Amino acid sequence: MKRMLVVLAAGLLSSSLVAAPAWAADAVTDSLVPDIATAQQVAAFWLGDGGANLRNATPYNVQTVVVGERVPTAGVPADGKSGYIAPLAPSTSGPPNVKTPVASGKVFFVDADGRPHWCTGTAVHSAYRNLVATAGHCVYDIQGNATTLDKWVFVPGYSAGTTPWGLYVGKQASTHYDFRTYTDHDRNYAFVNVYSGVVSSPSGELTDLGRLGDNVGGQGLAFNLTAGTSVDVFGYPAGPHPDGKQPYTGETIESSSGPTFGMRITNLPADQIIGVDSRFTGEGSLGSSWLSSYDKRAHLGYLNGITTSVSDTDGNLRYDTSVSPYFDGQLRAVYGTASGIWTGSIV
Repeated sequence: MKRMLVVLAAGLLSSSLVAAPAWAADAVTDSLVPDIATAQQVAAFWLGDGGANLRNATPYNVQTVVVGERVPTAGVPADGKSGYIAPLAPSTSGPPNVKTPVASGKVFFVDADGRPHWCTGTAVHSAYRNLVATAGHCVYDIQGNATTLDKWVFVPGYSAGTTPWGLYVGKQASTHYDFRTYTDHDRNYAFVNVYSGVVSSPSGELTDLGRLGDNVGGQGLAFNLTAGTSVDVFGYPAGPHPDGKQPYTGETIESSSGPTFGMRITNLPADQIIGVDSRFTGEGSLGSSWLSSYDKRAHLGYLNGITTSVSDTDGNLRYDTSVSPYFDGQLRAVYGTASGIWTGSIV
């Protein structure tokens, strides 16, 4: 949806706006925890009792399915020249047999129902190596009265209940003003700055593991690319297809690939949406990363889309398309604001 023209009085949203360049005026930020003591409590909630809340969390199922169709590639609305921000290789070496990006993982949170849920997220290169990208509605509560979802954390490389690279508590969330205010799905993306990672000892004490980017690296960013760009999609699909078949468990990361194309969505306020051929089911895959120029050996690429819904475009009762907001200069502006936010350690 094209940018809504809104005249803001001085001081409006002063609690959300951060110091940023003029081109970042559409970015708003919100605190996820008020202080380090609360962040420690969040970590204990997820790591306590052997990680029971991580294992018992269910895939988020809010706004997972849309009705959509392909449109000519000319419908993809670039607002400037193509641009790139380079990916970041991890400072530490990981297991040699890893076949998928460890920068991908699950984001966990508690919804208005008071229960633990999860989406997919991915680490992105930033100034302080502490940034996670995911769908906007996997950070902001679009159903309840709260601004953000509660007890938000990121677990990179998540696999079958494990936290191989530790757990990272979210400190600050950034999104576009139009999503924060109007739930404009053209801007359904969010960047979260996380504290340094932690693990829990048998006695319950937290141990600091260092910065997210140092441990797992971070994907780059690409914006204003043309339709037809080939992307690799990584996520944790878990839900069933409309025909009831459930090919994924959500316990391990899955991948698909294909070229992007323009989409027309009929049941959401959005007109700047792209799609990619993918058999991912909706629940669990929300927030999946779309990586252009993906290097299979380095497991790094350029984030150029984030799954916000899936669609059955041919009506055969099987999801065949993942959809994402188009990454343009306004997304780059939101990223620019989030990239400069420092976090630190909770230990």
